Amino acid sequence: MHRQRVIGGLILLAAIAIAALLIFLRAGPEEKPPEENIPLVQAQPLEIRSGNLMVRGSGTIRAREELTLSAEVAGKLVYVNPRLREGQSVSRGTTLFRIDTSDYRNAVQTAQADVASQNVAVMEAREEVSLAKAELARFQQRGASSNAYASVDDSDYAARILPPDMLTQNQRPDSPQTGSGGATNGLATREPQLQSARAALRRAQAQLSDAQTALRRTTVRAPFSGVVRSEEIALGSYVAPGQSLGTMVGTADFEAVIPLSETEAALIPALWRPGGNRIEASVYSDYGGTRYRWQAFVDRANSVLNPQTRTIDVFLRIPNPLRGGAPAVVQKEGQESAGASGAPPLFVGSFVDAEITGRALDQYAVLPLEALRPGNQIWLVQNGKLRIVDVEIYQRTDTQALIGTAGLGAKPRVILGTLKTATDGQRVRVAEDRNAAAKAGKAKTGKPKTTKSETDKTE
Repeated sequence: MHRQRVIGGLILLAAIAIAALLIFLRAGPEEKPPEENIPLVQAQPLEIRSGNLMVRGSGTIRAREELTLSAEVAGKLVYVNPRLREGQSVSRGTTLFRIDTSDYRNAVQTAQADVASQNVAVMEAREEVSLAKAELARFQQRGASSNAYASVDDSDYAARILPPDMLTQNQRPDSPQTGSGGATNGLATREPQLQSARAALRRAQAQLSDAQTALRRTTVRAPFSGVVRSEEIALGSYVAPGQSLGTMVGTADFEAVIPLSETEAALIPALWRPGGNRIEASVYSDYGGTRYRWQAFVDRANSVLNPQTRTIDVFLRIPNPLRGGAPAVVQKEGQESAGASGAPPLFVGSFVDAEITGRALDQYAVLPLEALRPGNQIWLVQNGKLRIVDVEIYQRTDTQALIGTAGLGAKPRVILGTLKTATDGQRVRVAEDRNAAAKAGKAKTGKPKTTKSETDKTE
């Protein structure tokens, strides 16, 4: 029993000794510096451009010329052009419809007869004026002579009617002398009758002109080349002056109304300069999954702000809109370029994007809109540190913003996404762009670079 206790004590002492030896000989924990929490960010280089700014906007296409078809005179329709149908195109000068001309031809003939009758009346009045003036001259000669019967002849009816003592009363000292300078009654020369005849002639000529104009108005022609937008006309129907028979839009030019803010309008220097150089522009529209472009130019700008949007309406003029647009050089994501043979016309009422040539700049940057921070600030990565820079925004769209390059430095890289906290000068790590890494690996080995996840799937 005593022996067992000794052996147990020795074993306990040996275990304690071994434990103490292990504790004494153990290696100390490896010391590591504390890890610094550096945020991981995504960044991409900014695109630097130079030249003219392209002021972008959106608007609606509308017809530059549009009219309501109607008759100026009343009557029965005896002819309607077969092309006067909705959607059909007609050329300038084409006869659209014609009204029965019977009544209007009769009115012209009646007016012509009145003019001929009044011409004869004017001739008669003119001859009567000549006779009256000659007779008046003979009376004046007789009054100036001492012999009362000196100028009396067979045609002098006054000498036959008046007694001699009445003809000689002019020789009395107390009677007034009637010489060549005496006042003459206007009716004696029949001038008023001649003026009345001439006025009647002018009235007849005006009535003839009205009748001829009404006859010409029985035929209605297209004032310009265009497309029939709507029609409400039938052969044989009776039309009244001013009655709407349809609408027609001109196709020589269309216009797009582009609302711009005051800041965007200020980027177009010659916008308010009358008689300045023509400002070039482009209009883009999508058709069948393809983007097409039409050449345009600034026609005018509205000097009154839109009361609803508080914007400035700029009117772009698009020549030859039905000729078909050219496929745009840059297509939207998912769109494929198409040939010019399938180019559609520009449709009235379609929604389009527009680019207007603005002022020229030595440098400006194209910033993704997601990289723009509140207060017109952006975050740049320079030497592994975050820099907060205030920028000047020239223009802002739904996807990007055009900004000034002041303070950006050489080859600027902008941070995308958000951070919980961002301070100027804090250290950041830039995540490698997967697309760039894949392209680099493919260029180096000739094969696409295989990621770890793809290897695991293969195994």
